[in-house]
Amino acid sequence: MLNFIVKRLIQIPVVMLVLSLMIVGLTQLLTPEQRAAPYIRSEQQAARLEQIIEQRGLRDPFPVQYGRWLGSTLQGDLGYSKASNQDVIATIKERLPRTIELTILTAIPILLISVWLGTLSALHKDKFIDQFLRVVVVLGYSLPSFVVGILLLAVFYAYLGWLPGSGQLNVVNTFALGDIRTYTGLLTIDAALNGRWDIAWDALQHMILPALTLVIVLSANIIKVMRNNMLEALTSDYVRTARAKGLAPKAVNRKHARRNALLSIVTLGGFLIIGLLGGSLITETIFAFPGVGQWVVQAAVGVDLAAVLGFAMLTAVIVVLVSTVVDILYGVIDPRVRFD
Repeated sequence: MLNFIVKRLIQIPVVMLVLSLMIVGLTQLLTPEQRAAPYIRSEQQAARLEQIIEQRGLRDPFPVQYGRWLGSTLQGDLGYSKASNQDVIATIKERLPRTIELTILTAIPILLISVWLGTLSALHKDKFIDQFLRVVVVLGYSLPSFVVGILLLAVFYAYLGWLPGSGQLNVVNTFALGDIRTYTGLLTIDAALNGRWDIAWDALQHMILPALTLVIVLSANIIKVMRNNMLEALTSDYVRTARAKGLAPKAVNRKHARRNALLSIVTLGGFLIIGLLGGSLITETIFAFPGVGQWVVQAAVGVDLAAVLGFAMLTAVIVVLVSTVVDILYGVIDPRVRFD
């Protein structure tokens, strides 16, 4: 297994190199003036557009420009993000923990609820609860995340006033952040460790609606796959053999059927976490949640090439790391899997 993990870690720089070549190459489709836009931060700099283009070498051949970018990246400089008005590295360090926090609050309920409901639906095939859950799945497939988000905002924020509608904290607690000592980078945990339970609760409340939106939209596919896998497992030879041996139905369903049905759910869970860590672009934008997703949307709209490249590099690392963990979990769930 150690050799397998080392091989996967070696893939990270290779994937990042290929991805960066593709993205930097695509930026050559833009004019030097368009690529110079992120470096202009004032009217005075706008008046020196040609000078900035020459200083940045934006008219140089592609290999020269790529070599310059790669050299800066290897030194830890991914450039300046106009969307966040700070360096790309600093922006990722600031916003990624917020997205991780939202991912944790979202992924765990999605996986637990989806596995449970998918199993329940399969065990009661064609009965009322199965029919009801199938309708719920269709609705989950049909409703886009922005529609669900707006509906939740209208009900729980605008009408009932139970939950906050946007941001990460209210105004008062935002000013109190300077007194919070950082331990993990996750605001709810850091606030609790500092004894500021009011800030921890406020941060948690601000994440409820974005997390609920993602749970509603993203659970549908996993429930459907879990149901289909469970139905297939329940009719398999090894399950019939277990029943013939006189094992209790619960033991058969849990130990034999559900365990084998979970294999593809591990893969879906990996894709789910990759998507969430990469930033739930639409959801974070709707709720003005200051995570990676909101930043990338602003960067894309403003043609912030440094931010887009930085986000692409971050995504490459996440994909390789999560894929490695998923493959390891395959071996834990199914002993037949071997790491060569």
